[in-house]
Amino acid sequence: MTNELILVLGGARAGKSDFAQGLAKRGKRVLFVATAEARDEEMAQRIAAHRQRRPAQWDTLEEPVDLAASLGPVVREYDTVLLDCLTLWVSNLLGQREGTPDSAPDTLALVKQLLQLYEEGRATWIVVSNEVGWGVVPPSALGRAFIDALGRVNQMVAARADRVYFMAA
Repeated sequence: MTNELILVLGGARAGKSDFAQGLAKRGKRVLFVATAEARDEEMAQRIAAHRQRRPAQWDTLEEPVDLAASLGPVVREYDTVLLDCLTLWVSNLLGQREGTPDSAPDTLALVKQLLQLYEEGRATWIVVSNEVGWGVVPPSALGRAFIDALGRVNQMVAARADRVYFMAA
């Protein structure tokens, strides 16, 4: 697998993670970066199911917020990085900032750090995210801030990506 940035977008339950894992299986040394947090039983079950579907030989880094700082010291050990997913990461960032709608510039700066880390390395990165631009506009300020932030994050990553896949089903 040559060094490239791949973005896998789609709606909820569209098959993004399975597709991304299929791409990552081409790598020899894979790091799975998980951004989910088990804040309730249903999410804990989802995380457990995701863990079971991953190949045992892959390493896992569980980091819900500080991706660049956590990846920086270890990323050069891998030829493939699978980040699943930007959606939960952006949600975690907004939650950490107590939902302040003005947190978008901070989020975009963190995306720039991630992209810089990719640029400095030799690993292929496969990044999963939800497409949120085709849905209903949320009635709350926090919901709109999330949609706006994730949309901008997706645009930044897509603009740099070598390939973008859109999963419809």
